[in-house]
Amino acid sequence: MQFFDTHAHIGLIYDDPIKQISVIQQAKQAGVTRIISINNSLHDFKKEYAFLKSQKGIYHAVGVGPSEVNAPGIDWIKSIEESAGLPNVVAIGETGLDYFKQYGDKRRQIELFITQLELAQKHSLPVIIHNRDAGKDIFEILQDRLPDKGAIFHCYSEDARYAKKCLDSGMNVYFSFAGNLTYRNARNLHETVLNIPLDRILIETESPFMIPAEFREKKRTMPAYLPSTARFLSEMLEIGLDPLAERLWANSCKVFGLPEE
Repeated sequence: MQFFDTHAHIGLIYDDPIKQISVIQQAKQAGVTRIISINNSLHDFKKEYAFLKSQKGIYHAVGVGPSEVNAPGIDWIKSIEESAGLPNVVAIGETGLDYFKQYGDKRRQIELFITQLELAQKHSLPVIIHNRDAGKDIFEILQDRLPDKGAIFHCYSEDARYAKKCLDSGMNVYFSFAGNLTYRNARNLHETVLNIPLDRILIETESPFMIPAEFREKKRTMPAYLPSTARFLSEMLEIGLDPLAERLWANSCKVFGLPEE
């Protein structure tokens, strides 16, 4: 049995490369053999990529999140273009809109989001979407600009109705659930996983955030904790853990364009 962590900020767990490698080794011992490393900042991407590029099973996304819209001193487009073609870069992101923390202004957030959707299309990559209180605008933008390779709503936070609306519109989208799925009060997430096709579900840790309920005494999430979320999902869907793990693995490999073996 093997698991695929589709979203982990390895550089935020520890900034020490030796400790990062330890995190990866612990994950593999827990059966988490593939991880998508998400850069904390585009400024940090190349350093993080260099640290991790020799690690088997580690893949990368490159992008600009809403929190960076006002960060100075970098040519976003040039930097993403330079990195998108590197080995094991399999997605653009995370990118999207965040109206909760109100980074910059909406216009600037939307411009950066659209630019990265266009880059994902240009480089034939899926896009990893950050959505916080911005579901309406994201849906409307994706209707016209969704890349051919699709999108992942990471750490999904909307409800079942929103997911169904996306699927009914014909969008090639996936919904990734983090450790907060295991919280008793996450009823919108529970309802969602019970009402969307299994072949559209992914799981992630969102390390070092979103600690699964089983590990709530810990200070940070690790990729090694991913099986806890899988077990919870298995019980909720009344599907054996082995077949569920196989399905989640296949979904993850498909969206990121990776072989299953």
